[in-house]
Amino acid sequence: MFDPTDLYKLADDVPEPAEPVLLYHFEGFVDAGGAGRLALAHVLDGLEHQVVARFDVDRLLDYRSRRPVMTFDTDRWVSCDMPELAVYAVKDATGVPFLLMNGPEPDREWELFTRAVGTLVERLGVSRLVTVHGIPMAVPHTRPLGITPHASRPELLNADQTSTFGRVQVPGSAAALLEYRLGAEGHDALGYAVHVPHYLAQAEYPQAAVTALEAVTRDTGLVFPMDALREAARRTTAEIEDQIQASTELSTAISGLEQQYDAFAGGADRENLIAEAAQMPTGDELAAQFERFLAERDDE
Repeated sequence: MFDPTDLYKLADDVPEPAEPVLLYHFEGFVDAGGAGRLALAHVLDGLEHQVVARFDVDRLLDYRSRRPVMTFDTDRWVSCDMPELAVYAVKDATGVPFLLMNGPEPDREWELFTRAVGTLVERLGVSRLVTVHGIPMAVPHTRPLGITPHASRPELLNADQTSTFGRVQVPGSAAALLEYRLGAEGHDALGYAVHVPHYLAQAEYPQAAVTALEAVTRDTGLVFPMDALREAARRTTAEIEDQIQASTELSTAISGLEQQYDAFAGGADRENLIAEAAQMPTGDELAAQFERFLAERDDE
């Protein structure tokens, strides 16, 4: 039996806040609009932090499927950007300490990794684990983004938090396995899947990250600096609107999504937006109209 603590190395100086929240996200699984990635990157960029633990990525990652970027200059290699999966100690905008874990999703040893995180949760006295990510949905960007909440026990969710899903089977993720395994051991774990317009799923959509962090704040009370992220969301929305106004076909498609969304929102007897049979524009039809938009953003 392998020792799960061999998967990580603790820092020499480990802060020990009282019952901190652990906010986490792993890159590599579904994250429409970059909701989880942008949200946690924004938190680390805007708040002081220090490393608490680093995981052994040599054991957890398949470099041939996700090759690290190396820089070659004239006649020699000058740098190598190796991935890092780490836990950070952070203080929110009001000085409340919490923990943040992010990096690439492990390719292997998921069960051992889950046990390793469990030992850290015990060692650091974590009170609650919270994860966020984005999922593509047939919704328009002109309406408030929805959220699918999930938790290791129903009591962790607010009474007004409902899911658009019934019972479904989906490909697993390390983040979901953490919630499932640690929840079964009695740890509180929950997450939020932000509903991102499917025609924007492959682009960076800062509004999805704003929605994700607002959900975390409602659940945990943690306060994040949001001005820069909200401004990025405003600029992106303005660029999207410019593209829509320049295309009659795209405007019509978005209008169809708006009508479907409004019909669902106004129908109290409808339980599941996904199950609606109304005709809607396909993701391919909308995505084709946004190819030029995304190409222009890449050029910039």
